[in-house]
Amino acid sequence: MSSSMNTTLNRLNSVTAYATTVLLAVLSIVAYSAYPLNPKPDPNAFLKVDQLEVVRARATWHSDRRLQDYLKVQFSAELDLRPLFTWNTKQIFLSLSAHYASRASEDNRIVIWDRIIRRKEDSRIFIEDAVNRYAFREVSTSFANVNSTYFTLHWNVMPYVGVLAYGDELSTAQLPVPKRIEGDSKNEERVWY
Repeated sequence: MSSSMNTTLNRLNSVTAYATTVLLAVLSIVAYSAYPLNPKPDPNAFLKVDQLEVVRARATWHSDRRLQDYLKVQFSAELDLRPLFTWNTKQIFLSLSAHYASRASEDNRIVIWDRIIRRKEDSRIFIEDAVNRYAFREVSTSFANVNSTYFTLHWNVMPYVGVLAYGDELSTAQLPVPKRIEGDSKNEERVWY
């Protein structure tokens, strides 16, 4: 009895191992065939930062509730992500990040806005006069020692099967960070995020 059971389990193991190998091979072929190779951005795409403003505020949803500087960013963008969609694209994650240098670190990056695009029909993006969705604050609580920043739109293709694809779509030039004017009631103590 044990030898026939052993033989049955051996056969089941062999069939399962073979099926798993075939499945992995097919999934690898699917992932490779749908990988977007060097997708080209729309030549008419643009990213423009319309306004930067340093405001004094207290965070509402963060553990650090000290009065500190936040950078309010108003921006506009237009781009076409349709070339990134294939039959294997589940969704595209689009984000806008700010890059700047400070005394503590030469390379600071922070995501200030994002959007998930699930359908090819929604992948032509028109953004006008949008503001950052996430707080843009300096760890030192002040932007006094930050001279400039630039912004980049990043995309991340999330496939049903396969490897994630990343890329940078557009970047701005270095933009000067405005100085906060002490005593300006417009820039004093708001609730931020």
